[in-house]
Amino acid sequence: MHIPDAFIPIGQALVYWIIALIFIALALRWARSSMKEEKVPLVAVLAAGVFAIQAVNIPIPWGTSGHMVGAALAAIVLGSPYAGVFVLTLVLLVQGIIFGDGGITVMGANIINMGVVGGFVGYYGYTALNGVMNNAYVAAFIAGWASLFISAILCAVELAIAGTFPLDLGLTFMGTYHAVIGLIEGGITAVALYLIASARPDILERPAGVTA
Repeated sequence: MHIPDAFIPIGQALVYWIIALIFIALALRWARSSMKEEKVPLVAVLAAGVFAIQAVNIPIPWGTSGHMVGAALAAIVLGSPYAGVFVLTLVLLVQGIIFGDGGITVMGANIINMGVVGGFVGYYGYTALNGVMNNAYVAAFIAGWASLFISAILCAVELAIAGTFPLDLGLTFMGTYHAVIGLIEGGITAVALYLIASARPDILERPAGVTA
């Protein structure tokens, strides 16, 4: 899902950067107003965990690569979709600048796909599903799966608009691979939420329905 440099024309990449910067600014505002001192270690642990789960990459024909994202977990645990944007932006900056995983010119698109879409779909999907099912962990599983799958579909569409890959093949391969990888993403999201709620409920933002 990390789009490399040159996969998207500079003009299109600039548009994605502008959109991403708007959400980054909103995420920074969230961090200033909502991230109390006691939450800093949790954010650091989540960022490290996201970095770790993204380290396993599966090459995808007519796509970029397949891997888990972690934005839904960050958004649900920290109680805001902007938390997903914040954590994923930090991770993607380190990956792109230091490790060369994902391009610099296209980082705006990567932040949108994984941070913005992952965070918002994960958080609001979780909130809506939990309200209907009244089961926080099943809701977290489905929201985690959906956040990854929709992010992958958007990535395929962006690459098709860029003329890099055909839309039909990109959707087929990116969608199929991430539909399967999403099962792991959903499982990790649900299990991690359960473990945090059980061990340290005091640091959890307590999404509705989560009990220690």
